[in-house]
Amino acid sequence: MTSRTSTLKAWQTLRDKPLGKAAFSAAASIRAPYFASITPYVKEMEYGRAVVLGPKWWYVQNHIGTYHAIAACNLAEVAMGMVMEASTPPSHRWLPKSMKVDYLAKATSSLTATATFAEPVDFDAITTGREVVVSIAVTDSRGAEVVHADITTWVTPKPAH
Repeated sequence: MTSRTSTLKAWQTLRDKPLGKAAFSAAASIRAPYFASITPYVKEMEYGRAVVLGPKWWYVQNHIGTYHAIAACNLAEVAMGMVMEASTPPSHRWLPKSMKVDYLAKATSSLTATATFAEPVDFDAITTGREVVVSIAVTDSRGAEVVHADITTWVTPKPAH
């Protein structure tokens, strides 16, 4: 890792302060308002790994009272975004490119999304553009994986100004 991103610096500043994780999570939802619908709570964030909680409440439920499949995808995307923000150096940028999702079981509780790189990434070696896959395990309150997502991102160096 060549240097810390501004997002990772903010996380490291706030995570151990009273209500720091809640403040960081709220700020992330303000920066990307669509995510506010699932009220994500960032529990852990470091180079190559992020853990995000998604509480089960009426807004994320479907017609049978379980966690809606697309809300679970939204949670997976938040976790992917956190790991990419924590890991992509300021010299590079990333964009989501595709998402493959497997719905493994009904989700009847709050969910936890754990995002990691599918394989090690050497950002310094990315000189034109490269796909980076983030693997996300979404588990229920018992620890059972109910959704698995692989989100492919496109990473490129930032253009020189």
